[in-house]
Amino acid sequence: MIVDYSTRPIRVTREINELLGKPFSFRMRLAMKGIGSHRMKIEKSSLEIFEKLSKFQQIKYGSVELRPKGIIVHFKDNLTHWVWVIPYYKLVIYQTDYDSIHSEGNFINFNKISLKQTNESFFKKILHLRNEFMEKNYSGGPNSY
Repeated sequence: MIVDYSTRPIRVTREINELLGKPFSFRMRLAMKGIGSHRMKIEKSSLEIFEKLSKFQQIKYGSVELRPKGIIVHFKDNLTHWVWVIPYYKLVIYQTDYDSIHSEGNFINFNKISLKQTNESFFKKILHLRNEFMEKNYSGGPNSY
């Protein structure tokens, strides 16, 4: 789900919280050593995302926020703040020449060179949380659907 989040509409915030869980508490944020990525340069994206990115800016940036049940990818047009909401069960990450996030036919490729070590550890954190979530909810255990 890709939505305009510029004015932080209550309906959209409620939908995001239902789908991905409420934001981590301050204590959890400290224990996890942060829940947000640094600003990363967007190299490529799917058509749906590309159309929402600014046509006037040469360099486009995005960032990722962790939630208990998924991630939120933030990116901006000149005045519009867009969020791409991805539950863990729909998330696919490739780490090749780019750090690439895919879900439901959309993708964003982030430049791997800038802040390489920081981004690498952040993407490992995403994969770790995704794996924990999938094991807990889809392994046939007592909490599975």
